[in-house]
Amino acid sequence: MNTSGESLKNLVNHNRLQKANIEDPNAVKSWTKKSGVIPMSQQKKIDPRHPLYIGLWSKKSNSPEDKGIYDFMDEPHQKRKKVMLQKYPHIKALYGNQPLTALIAFLLVLTQLYLAYIVGNSSLKNSRIFLFASSYFLGGTIVGIYGVILHEAAHGLIFKKLMYNRLIALFTNLPMVVPIAMSFRRYHLEHHQYQGVVGADPDLPIELEVKLVGNNPILKFFWVLFYGPMYMARGAALKKKPTFWEVFNLIYIIFADVILVFLLGWRAFGYLSLSVLFGYGIHPGAAHFIQEHYISVNGQETYSYYGVLNYLYMNIGYHNEHHDFPQIPWTQMKTLYKIAPEFYEPLYSYNSWVWLIIDFITNKDFTPASRLIRSQKSHINGRTLYKVPDLE
Repeated sequence: MNTSGESLKNLVNHNRLQKANIEDPNAVKSWTKKSGVIPMSQQKKIDPRHPLYIGLWSKKSNSPEDKGIYDFMDEPHQKRKKVMLQKYPHIKALYGNQPLTALIAFLLVLTQLYLAYIVGNSSLKNSRIFLFASSYFLGGTIVGIYGVILHEAAHGLIFKKLMYNRLIALFTNLPMVVPIAMSFRRYHLEHHQYQGVVGADPDLPIELEVKLVGNNPILKFFWVLFYGPMYMARGAALKKKPTFWEVFNLIYIIFADVILVFLLGWRAFGYLSLSVLFGYGIHPGAAHFIQEHYISVNGQETYSYYGVLNYLYMNIGYHNEHHDFPQIPWTQMKTLYKIAPEFYEPLYSYNSWVWLIIDFITNKDFTPASRLIRSQKSHINGRTLYKVPDLE
């Protein structure tokens, strides 16, 4: 771990507060007196997780009925961002848009439609092996990249104007057969705002997922396989009224599907459908859904992947970096890491998405309940009662 000052060095011993209720100022006071790091005048103000904002909790669930791993603080990214900007204000120069993403979207939509035509009209069109293999290795890979493009559009990172980002997202959604673009934007931005907050973060597994799947490896296999439909069910479980753009997205995809079936045929439509199932399911390119927030080590609720597939999947693995700075497009994520490596090198990360899927399915301690959860009260208290110290 790279350190700069006693406060960073002291974070190695953050587990001293692991079993303490950090909503209790006395626990913080006791810890700060022993460490000698936080000035007495600031005991009730400085976040004890400073400066890396690694949590003070254990990955072993202490929540009733194993619904998740409970934390009494706010999510770490907003505060870590502030610390990083204090030290490296020029990070803001990385903010902006990347129109190249629109070109990638255009080429991949045309490619997917062409592949659908080939699958539906080739001499092997009656071969189920050919259909499933092409849907997995070709279509599923492309759909995984679609997910990254939708993600960039959701954050307004392709063009400056919101409408242009919406249009690119809708265009990318065209061969995906289900209306996902506008709902993803809505719920993904809520995930950033309420990370881990029960009843507010749409990325958290619903209670039915946790109860039904448990740590059964067979059920976990099917949970990964059908992760896409489960992800959509989470948004529906919140029972929010659809927005205008979500309704428009639905109508648009219905018309698009009818036209695709008419022009390309049902087998081509089957290829497109299976591509979405695989691309959001048991596929290396979809492993980032597990990588991002399923708990592997104590105190860390967000994880990055630094493997070779980032080149293909447009740096979607840089998830800690993205949550810290959602204003930075995918082409600048590696630059962010290079500017401030001392904030990311100490964090646990992955180098293999394939191994992550295998580990999730076979490891009895890795389940849909392996998520950090917090109440709205804890989220608010963490933001208001514990502050980021000014740079000395």
